[in-house]
Amino acid sequence: MANLSGKVAIVTGAGQGIGRGIALRLARDGAIVVATDITGKENEVAEEVRKLGGQGMALRLDVTDGKMAEEVARTVFDKYGHIDILVNNAGIYPFKPFMEMTFNDWYRVINVNLNGVFNVTRAVVPYMVKQKNGRIINIASIAGAVMGFMGLTHYSASKAGIVGFTRALALELARYGITVNAIAPGAINTPGAATGSEEQVRMMINAIPMGKLGTPEDIASAVAYLASDEASYITGALIVIDGGWSIT
Repeated sequence: MANLSGKVAIVTGAGQGIGRGIALRLARDGAIVVATDITGKENEVAEEVRKLGGQGMALRLDVTDGKMAEEVARTVFDKYGHIDILVNNAGIYPFKPFMEMTFNDWYRVINVNLNGVFNVTRAVVPYMVKQKNGRIINIASIAGAVMGFMGLTHYSASKAGIVGFTRALALELARYGITVNAIAPGAINTPGAATGSEEQVRMMINAIPMGKLGTPEDIASAVAYLASDEASYITGALIVIDGGWSIT
């Protein structure tokens, strides 16, 4: 377990799946967790945090709205006096063949997945710069960052963009004691993964050397490590967590 006692963490897209797993893990490790989402499920996650004996709150956040991101950052800082950890997890991944993709399909994914990371990071960074400390962890994907997938050109572009964003920002913020890293999950057992057919899921599992889907907790463990003092010398890194899928 990482020691995150007293650290204030903002998690976007915390309502379910990987985001929920991250929020609960950070709470177990002692962090004060601010669960944000647009679905309303962030309130349920905040309640789960409290049942674990943790502290924190839920805030509604549409990551595509830069002003709302600024309001959330200001609210968190006003309440707790510092913001130590930001986990940019919010994202969408609608499958669509490129030849059927509309302008709206493309812009919607880029706006949530990539612009959303910019909006929330831009809102939080000034507070971290003032305190000369912080951990920013961006959830990318093996799609785009490591591999290509049919039907996910918009998603892959957004996630590859997150990796480039991570590496460049790490260079700019290192002087302030702020680390910026990314995690690239593979196939993770979440409500989103459940939308595929049994045959599609079986084909994915057969392609993974470890022979199984990952869990949100697998991703959350890496987030907790990167958020801790033990990872203070790691920045600009991309950690792939995919059961070996991308090396086959």
